Amino acid sequence: MDDVFKALADAGRRRLLDSLNSRNGQSLRELCTELDMTRQSVSKHLALLEAANLVTTVRRGREKLHYLNAAPINAIAERWISQYDRERVRALADLKTALERTPVSDNAFVYTTYIRTTPDRLWQALTDPAFTSRYWGVTFDSDWTAGAAMTWAEGGRKTVDPAQVVLESEPGRRLSYTWHTFTPEWAEGAGVSDEVGARLAGERRSKVTFDIEPLGEMVKLTVVHDDFEPESTLREMIGDGWPALLSSLKTLLETGESLPDPAQDHADAGSSAR
Repeated sequence: MDDVFKALADAGRRRLLDSLNSRNGQSLRELCTELDMTRQSVSKHLALLEAANLVTTVRRGREKLHYLNAAPINAIAERWISQYDRERVRALADLKTALERTPVSDNAFVYTTYIRTTPDRLWQALTDPAFTSRYWGVTFDSDWTAGAAMTWAEGGRKTVDPAQVVLESEPGRRLSYTWHTFTPEWAEGAGVSDEVGARLAGERRSKVTFDIEPLGEMVKLTVVHDDFEPESTLREMIGDGWPALLSSLKTLLETGESLPDPAQDHADAGSSAR
């Protein structure tokens, strides 16, 4: 936590967070231009923010894009909140809200967490039905090779579609696949209204990517859910679902215990991150 508080103590770094809050997914060049700061200064600030896990980066071609990451703020709110007076609590709550707000112009969802496990174990947790059923309430049927079909199953219902496919597969390093198909049967099981279900079914298919990076005894997991339409209904819904789901994944891998009833706890993922 020391790195987080140190990173937040500098006004320049807070300006960078404000800039990313208003327009997420910016390159170094864009941040320098918007804030009228030198490239060297912005680079140093970003390095500290990234070290504190307040900013995470994603490569798109030759560019490196920067995104806010809410995980450290969630940790402060959950683990340290009782040690601060009311005004500090309010400030932390305001910052947490800002970090989790839907981006204005780049609506990709990006979230980074650190898990005490191994890359192989994390890969298994992302693909093995014995794991996914425990923290997600969902199972997948796929051979997990690029181009392979995926069948999603939850609550006794299976979703099959030719466009549900694995996009990239590097065991222990990177996994990417298209999101599932929003069928009337799925909507009924997930408790999604006919109106919302129809909006979801009318949107183009999104995709999710898991990047796995070993860091000593920890593994850095970055999740990018993107390819949404502007003002996407699904994008609005996943903001709560993914953090809850990844928290359950982390708990399972680090303690061996699942959070209670994943199907119920992550009902928003059908309505959120499913």
